[in-house]
Amino acid sequence: MAPPRLSIHLTNWHTDPAPDWGPLFARAEAADEAGVDRVIVSDHVIMGEHLEEYARPEVGGQVGGRQPTGPDGAWLEPLTLLAMVAARTTRVRLQTGVLLAALRRPVVLAKTAATIDALSGGRLDLGVGVGWQREEYEAAGLSFAERGALLDHTLAVCQALWRGETSFRDERLSFEGVHLSPRPTHPDGVPVWVSGTLQPRALARIVRFGRGWVPWGPDAELDRLPDAVARVHDALREAGRDPAGFEVTANLPVRKDAQGRLDLAATVAPTPALAEAGVTNCTVRLQTSPERAAAAEELGALVAAFRAAVG
Repeated sequence: MAPPRLSIHLTNWHTDPAPDWGPLFARAEAADEAGVDRVIVSDHVIMGEHLEEYARPEVGGQVGGRQPTGPDGAWLEPLTLLAMVAARTTRVRLQTGVLLAALRRPVVLAKTAATIDALSGGRLDLGVGVGWQREEYEAAGLSFAERGALLDHTLAVCQALWRGETSFRDERLSFEGVHLSPRPTHPDGVPVWVSGTLQPRALARIVRFGRGWVPWGPDAELDRLPDAVARVHDALREAGRDPAGFEVTANLPVRKDAQGRLDLAATVAPTPALAEAGVTNCTVRLQTSPERAAAAEELGALVAAFRAAVG
């Protein structure tokens, strides 16, 4: 079993509507230099004015959650951003965490993702989810109530095209004699990581489309994650899929010592037990210096502590 990989989030949003994005790219380049395995960016196409909905798990939010910007916060489109990050890095993997994939037309998303994957040397991971914000679906002319079915449809079209299939038919779309090129590096297409809690429809989506799972809500809590991973593995086996190689991510809370200083050993301490439970990737939301050299040093220390913890 390979040791878990280490991811960090790049903050691709800002409360200032016209910020300097230079520090974002400095951190991406520092992560590439320091040995971080994956960088993750998030997604909002538009923002509505009812941001308190983020705290409602019944619509896709999470209890106690708070949207980090107001309606006029600046959110960079993640696939466009990852294309730029790919051009400025050489080895770090590039992930959306998560992309509201159903807001994009499926054939266009398939083409965009395949292009980024091809140009980056196969470094793209497509983390997807349904989101929580009604306004984003309504502004795109889509039904918020059907967001799960729309995501399933989008992923089905993308994966068919990525695998070289030239025809497709479901209740929403049909085509024949269609060819997508370039194709993604992996024969099965861009790796899809499905986000969600383990309610039945989300679990079915993970099993059908996922090469990985991004836990959400209560299932993402570290003490509950081992049981949740076991449920996913059982569901994969029932569907005839081998759980070996299936990816699962966990968020490691940043820990500080009594003096308020970053405690790297305490931050990465849960990693061995998580790896034993089937977690393959650990994510740390570490705020680093905006300067590349300083950020590379800080991230290098995190990488060293993480590697030591996982052996």
